[in-house]
Amino acid sequence: MELRLSTVILPVDRWHEGGRAKWRAAEELGFHAAYTYDHLSWRTFRDGPWFGALPTLTAAAAVTERLRLGTLVTSPNFRHPVTLAKELISLDDVSGGRITLGIGAGGTGFDATALGQEPWSARERADRFGEFVPLLDRLLTEDAVSWAGDHYTAVEARNIPGCVQRPRLPFAVAATGPRGMRLAARHGQAWVTTGDPKLYESGTSEESVRAVGGQLDRLSDACSAIDRDAAELDKILLTGFTPDRTGPLESVDAFVDFAGRYAALGITELVVHWPIPDSDFAADQGVFEKIAVEAPAQLR
Repeated sequence: MELRLSTVILPVDRWHEGGRAKWRAAEELGFHAAYTYDHLSWRTFRDGPWFGALPTLTAAAAVTERLRLGTLVTSPNFRHPVTLAKELISLDDVSGGRITLGIGAGGTGFDATALGQEPWSARERADRFGEFVPLLDRLLTEDAVSWAGDHYTAVEARNIPGCVQRPRLPFAVAATGPRGMRLAARHGQAWVTTGDPKLYESGTSEESVRAVGGQLDRLSDACSAIDRDAAELDKILLTGFTPDRTGPLESVDAFVDFAGRYAALGITELVVHWPIPDSDFAADQGVFEKIAVEAPAQLR
């Protein structure tokens, strides 16, 4: 499968002061998709501008025509499946069927306590995610859903007319553990990884490639367990969190070398951060745009 190149645009710009221009530029540069993070605030950006993911994607849908759009990733930390499903169906309609939902179990960042709750343990996050994904699947494919679970309830929730994409918009499930891998295998149209976080500070590029290869093997095992062909899933690597950091964005050659190693493993889509000056995602804008235009042809 041909390796696709996508970008993630953090929602840090006012729409009329640079936000709109970035999303339009992403389409003009030929990216396969442009995603954004679905957080209330995030890491070092906590005390600066940060806008909502779904309104941002709705606005992006209105100023683009071909670009796929989505979240990387939405989580249960502050979302409920019933209300999220209604917003996603609306967003899929506005975009003409161009939405992908990146979805993960969430973490212990600012989102985890913003609504006043205690941070969930890793086990509770996994438990909630295990209920959140199949319920959301049903809500996006059935006209009326009732559900009584340990964490979520739906009472005759109506979602007419459903998604433009049938039977529903695709899920890109972020997972590395066994329970998440099983969810990706059963409900995902794609799987997402950022690599092995344990290697970020002191690992090597070679160790990172091997780690992602191991993750792909575990995904394949999870698919085999339910008699699904793992080739049916796209495999997405969100870059910027491997030991390479922003090194691959230093030149077209550096990026092609980096991308080629992951493509050889079976990764089908690479997502690069749109440059943000004075941040962990700082990169030369001109080189970034040259990579977007020139690298895909070299990776075919």
